Amino acid sequence: MLTPRISDEVAAALADCRPVVALETTLVSHGFSAGRGLAAAADSQSRVRAAGATPATIGILDGEIRVGLTDAELARFAEAGTAARKIGARDIAACVVQGALGSTTVGGTLAVCRLAGISFMATGGIGGVHRGFADSLDISADLLQIARTRVLVVSSGAKSILDVPATSELLETLAVPVLGWQTTTLPLFYTALGGPPVSAVVATSAEAARVASAHWVISPAGGLLLARPPAADLDLEELIARAVHQVKDSGVTGQAVTPAVLTLIEDLSDGRSVEVNRALIADNAGLAAEVALAYAAI
Repeated sequence: MLTPRISDEVAAALADCRPVVALETTLVSHGFSAGRGLAAAADSQSRVRAAGATPATIGILDGEIRVGLTDAELARFAEAGTAARKIGARDIAACVVQGALGSTTVGGTLAVCRLAGISFMATGGIGGVHRGFADSLDISADLLQIARTRVLVVSSGAKSILDVPATSELLETLAVPVLGWQTTTLPLFYTALGGPPVSAVVATSAEAARVASAHWVISPAGGLLLARPPAADLDLEELIARAVHQVKDSGVTGQAVTPAVLTLIEDLSDGRSVEVNRALIADNAGLAAEVALAYAAI
């Protein structure tokens, strides 16, 4: 029941040891408004293919874990929107047994990567330690899944709605290497600069692949984060702080917090946040494919 149903394209690439990049489905159903998530997913898949790798978009459909979704299947997540379940690693079993539509988070996608044998993933920003975590203990399960999964995750750091310094500290505690893609600091999602220092800087995709290869000798079941700064820099800290407070005051909790805050930021920024978000997601997918390709050549 929990054996993933892998598309023929992805299965063939894995069997031939060709590069595969995992992509999440939460961005399709929860990450954008007005169906923009479907376009963002299509852009990511195109960038992976353009770099010479195979995209493996992951979600749960009709009681099955699916690895490598078709356009029609992805459209189901877009049509469902937030009615689709948001699936972390803890939620997969229940979603499958109950035959629900489940869009996987970074953590949920990584759990499926372990089952399918995929070693590279791309996303926009990972989850992490939420602002005010001392009162709520709201910490994303993404971090633990990165720590326990043999996958290199390419993102633009942690979502800037989070407590990024605290997230960086927890990644260190979990022994997750945080590699900066040609940068010395962890990007703040919409903003390239101002974050805490990374553990090491890599200049090329080949260097990132070599670091991953060496890390997996030392820690065979551990993951890495490769943090790529956004190409467009957008300082939204004031709007983010306002959005976080408004969502908190409205009583929203748990997995609903992040999509609620992102939607409010979109409104407060007159849509500027959406364009930066779409671009960095596609750029990260392209970089993940380049690193996966370099790793395949080692």
